[in-house]
Amino acid sequence: MPKMKTHKGAQARLSITGRGKIMRRKVGVNNFRRKKHNRTSGLFDEMIEVSPTVRKRMRRLLPYGR
Repeated sequence: MPKMKTHKGAQARLSITGRGKIMRRKVGVNNFRRKKHNRTSGLFDEMIEVSPTVRKRMRRLLPYGR
């Protein structure tokens, strides 16, 4: 059986933690950046976990991500 290929777009956008959680960036970071307050911009710094409904599909895109 051939090797499975990693989806490079998913690899660039997602990261997998040591415990196996798939983390993504919050949406809307670059939209209307100048209007956002500093506190609002700071909230975008943290990554959030991918929702359970999408998790299985993301695993398929990252076969070697633990």
